Amino acid sequence: MSRRTLNLDDTVYNYLLQHSLREHPVQAALREVTSTHARGTMQISPEQGQFMALLVRLIGARRTIEIGVFTGYSALTVALALPDDGEILACDISDDYTRIGRPYWEEAGVAHKIDLRLAPALETLDARLAAGAAGEYDFAFIDADKSSYDAYYERCLKLLRRGGLIAIDNVLWSGSVASPATDADTAALQQLNDKLHRDDRIDLSMLPIGDGLTLARKL
Repeated sequence: MSRRTLNLDDTVYNYLLQHSLREHPVQAALREVTSTHARGTMQISPEQGQFMALLVRLIGARRTIEIGVFTGYSALTVALALPDDGEILACDISDDYTRIGRPYWEEAGVAHKIDLRLAPALETLDARLAAGAAGEYDFAFIDADKSSYDAYYERCLKLLRRGGLIAIDNVLWSGSVASPATDADTAALQQLNDKLHRDDRIDLSMLPIGDGLTLARKL
C-alpha cells in the first residue's frame, strides 16, 4: 500500500510499458523518428498518449482540438482513438515539424481525421468561435507555448460541450512550478495552475504523468 504516487526508476518504468503499452506500429515508428529530432524531448511519452486515447474513447469524443502538434505523435494517437468520422482541429505554426508526421498519418489511415491549421492557434480558435462552434467539441489537448496556455484554456472551455475534457501538458514543468519562478514559462504555468485550482467551471485533476498532466472537465 502507498499513500503517495510511486517514483519510477528505469526498471519499473520499462515494466509499465511492457505490461501496458499497445502502440500501433505506425505510432512506434513516428515516436522513434521523433526521438532522433533535435527537439525530440518535446514529444509526449507513449503512456501519456495511450492514457489520452483511453480518455477520448471513454467520453465518446468525435470532435477534438489539439494545440501544439510538433511531429504529430499525439494527433496520430488521438486520431486512432476516434471513430472514422471523427475530427481533430490541429493547431500549429511549424510546417517543418508537422511535415514529419503527415506521412505517418497517411500510413495509419487517419489523415482524413486531422484538420491541420498552420496559423497562430488563437486565430484558429477565435475563428471557430466566430463561426458559432461554441459547445461543439468534446476534447482538447493543450501542449504549446506556455505563455499562451491561459488564453488557449479559455477558448477551449468555450468550444467544449458540457462534460467535455481539456488535457493540459507540462503543468509540473520538471518540478520547477513548486519553487519561485525564475522565468516567464514557469510563472505562466504557476498562474494557470493556481487559477484552475479555484475555477468552479470545471472538475479538476492534476496527475504526475509525463511532465504533469491536468484534466479539466467542463461543468
